[in-house]
Amino acid sequence: MNNSVAKNRTSAMTNDQDELTRWATLLESKPPLDILKWAADRYTPRLTFATGFGPEGAVLIDIIGRHNLSIDIFTLDTGLLFSETYELWRHLENKYQIKIRSVKPTLSVEDQLKVHGDRLWERTPNQCCEIRKVIPLKDELKNVDAWITAIRREQTPQRANASVIEWDNKFGINKINPLVRWTKKDVWKHILKNKIPYNPLHDQGYPSIGCKPCTTRIQPGEDERAGRWRGIIKTECGIHGPIIPVASGSEKS
Repeated sequence: MNNSVAKNRTSAMTNDQDELTRWATLLESKPPLDILKWAADRYTPRLTFATGFGPEGAVLIDIIGRHNLSIDIFTLDTGLLFSETYELWRHLENKYQIKIRSVKPTLSVEDQLKVHGDRLWERTPNQCCEIRKVIPLKDELKNVDAWITAIRREQTPQRANASVIEWDNKFGINKINPLVRWTKKDVWKHILKNKIPYNPLHDQGYPSIGCKPCTTRIQPGEDERAGRWRGIIKTECGIHGPIIPVASGSEKS
């Protein structure tokens, strides 16, 4: 891409609420493919997709891969992911012939133990999430004007008011949510119809999968995210939504 085109792409970032609202309204009823094509046309090469390899992420990887969209993809490799997640990562890369970059924290798990003590995720989970997820993501997003996420409105109360495109105050860039209108049923219908690889742990009582030490099976009737940070007043890692104080989140419910 030549410099003049790249310069025009860079100028596409905006925090003008009226403009974002206008685009959000125009894109609200569009399918994810159209939203992704719009994003790629407007923001490439300063556009990226951060995936955690959940069902929604697999759907977006499928759409990006099958339609050869020029969208960078990365994941936050905390060093604490399930082996099944790493296997799915490789499977998706092979199936769609794409590269999903690894973004790692500055501190390895071993170094974190030396600096902050053992099992930080149990004692101060918000601090652990800050070190292993939020800071690496923040550093990565400094290089782009917009990022794509796989969040849906029905997932959590914090995501209920998300727009197709919005200004991300936390990271200071535009945020695009192509699946925001979709239901869980929509997601799994797409996965099964298109034979998309997904994490086998989803069939074993893990509807929401994060780092291994902070993810457990849920029981029948529990909220889908009940297995994340079980027994702790915490429902988000801090990537989406307001900034969470790193000293909090360890209080037992």
